[in-house]
Amino acid sequence: MTTMTNMLKTRSRHLRQGALGLSQGLAVALAAAATASAARTVNDLPGGPAVNQLNLHPPVTVIAADQMWLHNFVMIVCTLIFIGVFGVMFYSIIKHRKSRGHKAANFHESTTVEIVWTVVPFLIVIMLALPATKVVVAMKDTSGADLTIKATGSQWKWGYDYLKGEGEGIGFMSTIDPLQREMSNAGKPEGDNYLLKVDHPLVVPVDKKIRIITTANDVIHAFMVPAFGIKQDAIPGFVRDTWFRAEKIGDYYGQCAELCGKEHAYMPIHVKVVSAADYTAWVDGEMKKIAAKADDPSKVWTMEEILVRGEKVYNANCAACHQANGKGAGPIKALDGDPIVLDADTSKQIHVVLNGQNNGAMPAWKQLSDTDIAAVITFTKNHWSNQTGQLVQPADVQAARQ
Repeated sequence: MTTMTNMLKTRSRHLRQGALGLSQGLAVALAAAATASAARTVNDLPGGPAVNQLNLHPPVTVIAADQMWLHNFVMIVCTLIFIGVFGVMFYSIIKHRKSRGHKAANFHESTTVEIVWTVVPFLIVIMLALPATKVVVAMKDTSGADLTIKATGSQWKWGYDYLKGEGEGIGFMSTIDPLQREMSNAGKPEGDNYLLKVDHPLVVPVDKKIRIITTANDVIHAFMVPAFGIKQDAIPGFVRDTWFRAEKIGDYYGQCAELCGKEHAYMPIHVKVVSAADYTAWVDGEMKKIAAKADDPSKVWTMEEILVRGEKVYNANCAACHQANGKGAGPIKALDGDPIVLDADTSKQIHVVLNGQNNGAMPAWKQLSDTDIAAVITFTKNHWSNQTGQLVQPADVQAARQ
């Protein structure tokens, strides 16, 4: 009996010690979790995502505001329909149940009911369709833009080229900030703009209509900035467009919204909206950088040198539409075997590249330097099945500009 008592006491002591150790371990784990949570605490990002966000982004464009109103309006209509339909159903079930002595009515048809449940849904659909159509039409109206920018999606970065308006000729690549990648690789996210910070944001002026032309170099991407209410697919070989007019200065964020590969999460969009004066100052600074890198247009290039330069220019600017094999796609003309490319009169192709054609389907590329245009024309004239042996010099392009 004494032995049994000792065993029970020992077992009880072990259980108490185990419970104490478990509670201490749990306390340590909770403290560590709290510390980690505190270390990773984030705040709402102005112009970007908010913590525990349920609603749409606060709009800074008329289109985004219209989209939010339309969303709320449709939600209200759907809620009223839900309450009305289920309210009548449950009222009928409760108030007219068999246990209260009610008997089901026996009738074949009701003209009134047929008319009501046909007319009422039709009116509801019209009530929803009219404002929705108005917003969709406004979203597609890219005419009268103050600034036209081409956004080219690549795995996994965005290329921006200012095609028309103040800043015409500026072009750069925008990639995720290297420190953001390092934090992601280490599994230690920090900052409210985690995975949204880029090295070169897209800069635009406030209160100006900005047309965004989208395309892609490799796979389908999508240019999306929720605060602007825009989302447009960027498809290789095709040119799509959208627009926005930001009414508030600030930084606004988005991401590629199409699953485009293993690093899809590392393809953010950062749009910096600045005042007209600050935008002019930014343009002046970028133009000075371009001028500092400009080539001497009087230099005479060899065929070997200019073909190497031309291939780089083609891959960076032309392959998105005309494809790497020069075959084009859909409405985009093929360059391989094209009569203008093969023509001995090089001025014809120079004119097309400088001024565009087909009402902008082929955009003007005046923003490229004389050397880059001469190089890419020479490349297309001596690549694929186009073996013309023709060499265009920068001086030829410079003369065509005048």
